Amino acid sequence: MTKRAVVLLSGGLDSTTCLAMAKAAGFEPVCLGIAYGQRHSVELERARKVAQVMGVTDVRVVTVDLRQIGGSALTADIPVPKDRSDGEMSHEIPVTYVPARNALFLSMALGLAEVVGATDIYIGVNAVDYSGYPDCRPEFIRSFESMANLATKAGVEGARFTVHAPLSGLTKAQIIQEGVRLGVDYGLTHSCYDPDTKGRACGRCDSCLLRKKGFEEAGVPDPTPYTDGV
Repeated sequence: MTKRAVVLLSGGLDSTTCLAMAKAAGFEPVCLGIAYGQRHSVELERARKVAQVMGVTDVRVVTVDLRQIGGSALTADIPVPKDRSDGEMSHEIPVTYVPARNALFLSMALGLAEVVGATDIYIGVNAVDYSGYPDCRPEFIRSFESMANLATKAGVEGARFTVHAPLSGLTKAQIIQEGVRLGVDYGLTHSCYDPDTKGRACGRCDSCLLRKKGFEEAGVPDPTPYTDGV
């Protein structure tokens, strides 16, 4: 019998690749998107399209308004940094960091996993080409996994939850190459933190710059519609 896995799906490049990897590993995905008041909410539209194209029949979207907490350029009236160098991106935790976001997302995924009878959770965090977010690190993922097995009815009754972060040690180029191998259509995905009203990527935020660099280093054409046409 096919095992189910909960896949956190934002509609971005990484989470879409993660979904493809979960399917390739033989899991039946249950996709979970989070509407958290992010300024780039267009990503949720892309997530639904990605899931549809990839044949996922169970897609859930949970709403939690992190604008009430704020503290991030993605959830508050704080400018999104643009045109930063690689050195600047790796120097400090940027204002696009959303406080405790991945802890919250994984907690929701854990609750859903327990309800649907899944013991596997996939999250597309990356610890190589990323913007310095502390909740993307492998040590955080392993700590959450330990907590998951202590904090749930299923865990107490003998289930063993596994949090998969298969992109953790890959560069953005390697992620793209793996996705291409698995047939991912990256033209469906969205990564930009500050898109225009038409949903086009700005091409200048950290996420856009890392995405551009990844496609270039992977030797794969970038299908992203940018506002500058580049």
